[in-house]
Amino acid sequence: MTAPTKIAVVTGGSRGLGKDMAISIAKKGIDVIITYRSKETEALEVVKQIEAMGQKAIALHLDMSLFASLDTFVNTIKETLKIKWNTTSFDFLINNAGMGATVPFMNVTEELFTDFLNVHFKGIYFLTQKCVPILNTGGRIINISTGTTRFSNPGYSVYASMKGAIEVFTKYLAKELGAKGIGANVVAPGPVETDFNNGFIRSNPQVKAMMGTLSPLGRVGAADDIGSVVAFLCTEDAKWINGQRIEVSGGINT
Repeated sequence: MTAPTKIAVVTGGSRGLGKDMAISIAKKGIDVIITYRSKETEALEVVKQIEAMGQKAIALHLDMSLFASLDTFVNTIKETLKIKWNTTSFDFLINNAGMGATVPFMNVTEELFTDFLNVHFKGIYFLTQKCVPILNTGGRIINISTGTTRFSNPGYSVYASMKGAIEVFTKYLAKELGAKGIGANVVAPGPVETDFNNGFIRSNPQVKAMMGTLSPLGRVGAADDIGSVVAFLCTEDAKWINGQRIEVSGGINT
């Protein structure tokens, strides 16, 4: 009897790191639900790429800044699972959706702090809580953090603080959900050349070159440097990795 196809939910999967995570996961023979906030056209293109690989995929709208919408979104996942997969549960939750801004500590406003709190911590905390009842035994939660929880980069105090909270949260997930057979890990990218934070690294050759010198490998990261690691954590080869922070940064500031 053929084992049922596993299903991953990747938030923020329409572009950048999330896009590559979704495609890399599909290459492992896993179906994918991706979310998008505003880039619907790009999200549908990712769906097409995954379907061309022989896997099922669908794109759903999710705005992590709208906390009150989480219940509706989880209900949409349940309906989608029933209609498209004839199932009531999924296997992997990858909390990737986020926002970026480079703002010196003294310029941070309460409004900006609240936006980052909702998107990068509160929303992830409660979305995960609401998804656990429909996560299969043996499922995994993968939270995306940042190298700047280990080393400081001026202008990232809010972003890195929220990600630091996520790293602590992940340890508690691993401890409290272990009885359900659900594992939880963190993947923490270093500098990556994507459109994140308005393409800050990609659009600034001098910044890109400077950050590349910080890694022993002499470059900044690419999206597939991160997506392939997330995909690995969704396989049986990674079944005994739990409660860990895995930094994928090319050895920056080693």
